[in-house]
Amino acid sequence: MRLAPSPTGTLHIGTARTAVFNWLFARRQGGQFLLRIEDTDKERSKPEYTANILEGLQWLGLTWDGEPVVQSTRIAEHRQAIQQLLNSGHAYRCYATEAELTAMRERQAAENRAPRYDNRHRDLTPEQEQAFIAEGREATVRFRIDDSATISWTDLVRGEMRWSGADLGGDMVIARRAPADQIGDPLYNLVVVVDDAAMAITHVIRGEDHIANTAKQLLLYAALGAPAPVFAHTPLILNQEGRKLSKRDGVTSVSDFRAQGYTAEALANYMTLLGWSPPEGMGERFSLAEAAAVFDFDRVNKAGARFDWDKLNWLNSQVLHERGPAQLLAELHPLWSAQGWSADPPWLEQLCTLLGPSLVTLQDGLEQARPFFERPELNDAAQQQLASDGARPALAALLERLPEGALSADGAQALLGEAVAAAGVKKGVLMKTLRAALLGSLQGPDLLTTWLLLQPSGEARQRIARCL
Repeated sequence: MRLAPSPTGTLHIGTARTAVFNWLFARRQGGQFLLRIEDTDKERSKPEYTANILEGLQWLGLTWDGEPVVQSTRIAEHRQAIQQLLNSGHAYRCYATEAELTAMRERQAAENRAPRYDNRHRDLTPEQEQAFIAEGREATVRFRIDDSATISWTDLVRGEMRWSGADLGGDMVIARRAPADQIGDPLYNLVVVVDDAAMAITHVIRGEDHIANTAKQLLLYAALGAPAPVFAHTPLILNQEGRKLSKRDGVTSVSDFRAQGYTAEALANYMTLLGWSPPEGMGERFSLAEAAAVFDFDRVNKAGARFDWDKLNWLNSQVLHERGPAQLLAELHPLWSAQGWSADPPWLEQLCTLLGPSLVTLQDGLEQARPFFERPELNDAAQQQLASDGARPALAALLERLPEGALSADGAQALLGEAVAAAGVKKGVLMKTLRAALLGSLQGPDLLTTWLLLQPSGEARQRIARCL
């Protein structure tokens, strides 16, 4: 198996899901998962995109076998294959100018016909070729496609597939325009076939938007005398409206999901579920290794997979809730440090223990931790609570008895009891008012633990005092 991303952008969620399926199948079959960087688009390919793709795959745990193949280093082999096709008569030089091709497409559109090349230069005589060369025309290289041909294959997802040569748009360009004595830059369908053959790829697993390319590529395999791999075309990832997921839907790259606080385990887990149904009894929460033990294409759906944020959030919350405080701190510490927040590691681990059960994403750990590092303003509900009957007297009674330094849970409970008795209020009044004083809100994590965390530094005393 191979993943063949183009470094013309960051690692897209669709490419990452394709990588997951390739990796799972390779591990299940005891095969190899190879990586090829398809950087032949010289204008749009950038080293930073390659770095982003490699980093994203590693972060997800999708380790590959061997060194990545860089497609642009193999152009000599691609041109050699094109020359082989020219020599065998499977390909020819086409001298049609861009203006002529544009006029052809406009005429087809005016007649409500599908755009296709009309094969006008398929059978030029040597004299006609020389006349075009004398005019100074350059030539593309086109591969002959027989309109009467039927291309068929057994797809691991879609079963028996049949494609008519007449539906492939005419003879396809396999090399860009160049002087007639040269071969221009080789194009996608040709280089993919040459590289897959050279890498001994046995299974090509990719999105269903490549189905038409598969029909063309099978013709190229046959013309080059190379064995064709087995194909599996996976369903596209759709948005909630049933359209292909795109940048208009917001987050689409793996680095974006990571920045939003999703974990590698949850994202890999969720991508596995985008088009694949786990066996009965397995559940939806599993690791890549667990999925690899049972993965096969008989459980991959043909229909598009709708992206479900609720399910991803649930999976991510499950992962975070399973984290120990030390591991959670390792992931939250960079976010906290970026805000300039610091404290002793034991205190930070206690904070992680407090916040962990309520986290959905790591970004939640940023906002939920804020009141522990920055003294919050009192919101309207908190101010209303402080103005209620008995609220301030209860706080005053607590502050009067509050010692310096750390408190135990039992000691804190005893203080609450004494303050309630002294102020003559119900315990609920003091608890609610204390939450307002400490957090500036009536919502938040466990109150007693919050108080015990803020107590040693004197912050609890200062927050109570400001309310009086």
